[in-house]
Amino acid sequence: MKSMTQTSRVALLAMMAALAQACGGSSGGGPVQGGSSPTPVPTSTPADTACEPGQESFASTRDAVQQRVFERGGCTQDACHGSNGSGGLRLSADVSYANLVGVRSNASALSRVEIGDEERSFLWLKLAAATRPGSYPVAGSPMPIGRPAISEQDLELLRLWIYAGAPEDGVVNGTQALIDACLPDPEPIEIAPLPSPAPAQGFQLVMPEWKLDPSSEFEGCFATWYDVSDRVPGEFLDANGTQFAFGASEVRQDPQSHHVFLYYPTGNFSPGGVDVYDPAFGQWTCRGGSEDGASCDPKDASDCSGGGLCASELKRSFGCIGYGPSSAGFTVLIGGAGQPVSRSDYPAGVYGQLPTTGVIYWNSHAFNLTAKPGTMHVALNYEYTDDRRYAVSGVSDFSAIFRPNAAPYTRETYCNDHVLQRGTRLFSLSTHTHKRGKHTWITLGDGTQIYDNHSYTDPVQARWEPPLAFDSPDPGQRILRYCGTYENGIGPDGSPDPETVTRLSKLRKANPSSFGNTCKPVACTAGRVGAACDGEDDDAACDSSPGAGDGECDACPITGGESTENEMFNLFGLFWIDPAGAAGG
Repeated sequence: MKSMTQTSRVALLAMMAALAQACGGSSGGGPVQGGSSPTPVPTSTPADTACEPGQESFASTRDAVQQRVFERGGCTQDACHGSNGSGGLRLSADVSYANLVGVRSNASALSRVEIGDEERSFLWLKLAAATRPGSYPVAGSPMPIGRPAISEQDLELLRLWIYAGAPEDGVVNGTQALIDACLPDPEPIEIAPLPSPAPAQGFQLVMPEWKLDPSSEFEGCFATWYDVSDRVPGEFLDANGTQFAFGASEVRQDPQSHHVFLYYPTGNFSPGGVDVYDPAFGQWTCRGGSEDGASCDPKDASDCSGGGLCASELKRSFGCIGYGPSSAGFTVLIGGAGQPVSRSDYPAGVYGQLPTTGVIYWNSHAFNLTAKPGTMHVALNYEYTDDRRYAVSGVSDFSAIFRPNAAPYTRETYCNDHVLQRGTRLFSLSTHTHKRGKHTWITLGDGTQIYDNHSYTDPVQARWEPPLAFDSPDPGQRILRYCGTYENGIGPDGSPDPETVTRLSKLRKANPSSFGNTCKPVACTAGRVGAACDGEDDDAACDSSPGAGDGECDACPITGGESTENEMFNLFGLFWIDPAGAAGG
């Protein structure tokens, strides 16, 4: 999901706690020493740098984009974007990066390449309009003109490069296999920092950095303190001067992130607020900078002056459930994203609201598929508004979050209904699954399809202007039916695929101490692949012949949980309530 904003998590907290208890899981965990994940998880094999004879090779993913997309696609010909510089754009290798990334297009309000977001990248839209006719309306003619459209493979190469932050150097993980080329081993990518809004227009929250070990996955929580009470211009404050209104937000994070969510404990509203010195937060230390690891006072802005930020201990946690002192109360979701870059611009008159000071919880979930250590970075901008007619609300439907349970080597489809309030003005929708979610879609009560998505890592962000109106007194006319198809270990040819099936061994590695880290194997992953077996001690039932010793009973039904080896099924969206529509006027 590219963006989320304020909505209550009380129901989610209760549901998650019940699920964790029922399934024998744990949502807690101790502090991570030094801020790094304690258990290496080999979820991917790094690329082999030894090139095969005759194999195509590139110095970086950007080099592959330059040669395969721009040069072979004809974009660098003199009459196009070569020496002629059609449309004021030259794409020769020496200048293409500087002319594309973060540079405003001459023909639209978009950047030529928007870091982390192909849907706001004019270059990608122009090329996609030719490769996928009718799918991406865009100003002017699809590109390239007078030549064949670039292949789906090269369009995906370009998308992955943009999605990962359009790095000038390095290898974006996944591009090696996509183009079957020789590339250097990938390393964790640090996305370009998000520029902060001008002081009169907004402010930026920055997550204290944390270390992510090689070949590992980790989800945890920690707290920070912020105070912008003396910085927000008066016209954006509420009558009490304690909350400000915003009409847009933007998140930018390293592409290793699976998601980041920010939560505001309701205890901040109590007299004295949340006690940041409560032992439940552990020791507060500087993260990053010249004072990395030094003790700090979260309310003292002069601490961590060497470039770092003060943060509580990073603790393993699923969604910050059970995190922090009990006196902090429940939490409110105030921002976040499931992609490297996410921007939400609210319609005129629609606003979100956030207190000017308090404790916030950072829930960061990331996985490092490379053999090199990484450091996670996140920044979130809030842009003020003084047009406060309609408070924004969020669709956050977790009621079927762990419903997917397809048996090994099968495909299943699940649907769930979400009924909107009367008077809803819906302007944004998205879905969220993990890697076994192959297709999600949403229909209205009359069967009209309004959403279609085929990417779990970069799901479609449907937006409507004007918004979709739901004013009927009949709840059946206010239904969003969201559906998802999940594949549990089906290969490209339809045969059983032990590499993509849910496996007990992988669950244990990816999620060593939290909810969803176990399952009962019921099918073979080696020997008689696909045959039935009964538990992890039943390898002999999988032997290719009696006594062969080559069997393995490791395949499970899809299992709900936090890691990317587990699955989820969620619906997200943004709306406001029109009082006239709610009253039937």
